[in-house]
Order: sequence, then structure tokens, then C-alpha cells
Amino acid sequence: MKIVIPTNSNKGLLSEMGAHFGKANYYTIVEIEGNEIINVEVVKNPGHSGGACGSAVNNILQLKPDALIVVGIGPNPAMGFYKARLPLFVDKSSQKVEESIKKLLNNQLPRVMMQGTCGVKS
Repeated sequence: MKIVIPTNSNKGLLSEMGAHFGKANYYTIVEIEGNEIINVEVVKNPGHSGGACGSAVNNILQLKPDALIVVGIGPNPAMGFYKARLPLFVDKSSQKVEESIKKLLNNQLPRVMMQGTCGVKS
């Protein structure tokens, strides 16, 4: 399983989670087999332009993830991932990638469908 997490730094599992997925500096990619982390890679976010974060959605989809974990996401990009059938999870409390991955593996992250999370109180 290949999981993408938008992050603010290039520190692997210790990368800080990015508050806005489209404006995060990096995407940390964590590959999991069973419940074991087998690889961690960090790539620079090529940026996005235009409204509704359409290019940010495409940037992430080009990484061919099996799931995406975000801190927050608007309804338009959430709908883009929903249409692409990419499972989308939200984690508003973890500070680092490693903590968020552990929560995902323990089924402690809620899945978001198409409504987004920005403006939604948790």
C-alpha cells in the first residue's frame, strides 16, 4: 500500500504534516506491506495553480497512491479524489507522518468521502 501525506518538511517519517494539502512543500510517500513500513520517500510539491486545487489533485494522482492522508481539504479537491476512487483519510491531530501512519494502521483515522473537511469542525 502506497500512502501519500502532504508535509511541510523533508524529514521522512518525522516530516511535519501540512495543513493544506495543495500548498504543502512536499509529499511524503510511505509504502506499507502488511503492518510494516517498507519504504519512505519525499518528493517536492510541484505547486498548483488555478482554483479548486485541480492541479494539486493531479499532482498527487500522478504519484499513484493507494490512499491519501490530509489535515484538511476543501470539497472540490475531495470530490476529485472521490471520483478517482482514491481513499482519503483525515488526521487533524498528528504532528508527524509517523504518528499519522500508526493511526491509519490502527484504523483510527476517519475516511472522508466527497464533502471535504475545510470549515467542518472536528
